[in-house]
Amino acid sequence: MNFLTLFARNLRTGPQTEAFPLGPAFTPEKLRGRIVFNAENCEGCRICERVCPAGAIKFAKSPDGMTFDCWHNTCVFCGNCEFYCPTDAIHQTNDWNLAHVQADKFAMVEHGLIPNMKCSDCGATALNTAPMVKNVKPPLSEAELGEVRSRCPKCRAKYLKNRKVPS
Repeated sequence: MNFLTLFARNLRTGPQTEAFPLGPAFTPEKLRGRIVFNAENCEGCRICERVCPAGAIKFAKSPDGMTFDCWHNTCVFCGNCEFYCPTDAIHQTNDWNLAHVQADKFAMVEHGLIPNMKCSDCGATALNTAPMVKNVKPPLSEAELGEVRSRCPKCRAKYLKNRKVPS
């Protein structure tokens, strides 16, 4: 195809590019983008940190609890963290526009905090994590889930072991 034919076709059909910097760009619905962390659903298993191939996810202990950091300038948006999370605490959005100036690179992080709490049974300090009750039969009611959540891991195990199951 010679230049004049190509030029004539482009004049007839118009531009074929997106107006990204000056307007909205098409984003596929299932595009893997920026990570969002929900500390309320996290059970503190740290699987996401272990399966992250780029090492973008880090957990650290702090006086207030356990902090979660996902560095978006390191993340490769592979989706391993969302796939392996047993409680759906991590989700990928389709927000791909993470361009930033070099001075803002330390602001490109998703922070989360899993706070400490006092156990309602023994009074020990523990993380306020979501209980690991995926395989509990029969499933817990909302009231039972609240009771389990207010306990430390040892007291949770005792509560579930001594739980009265309706016959």
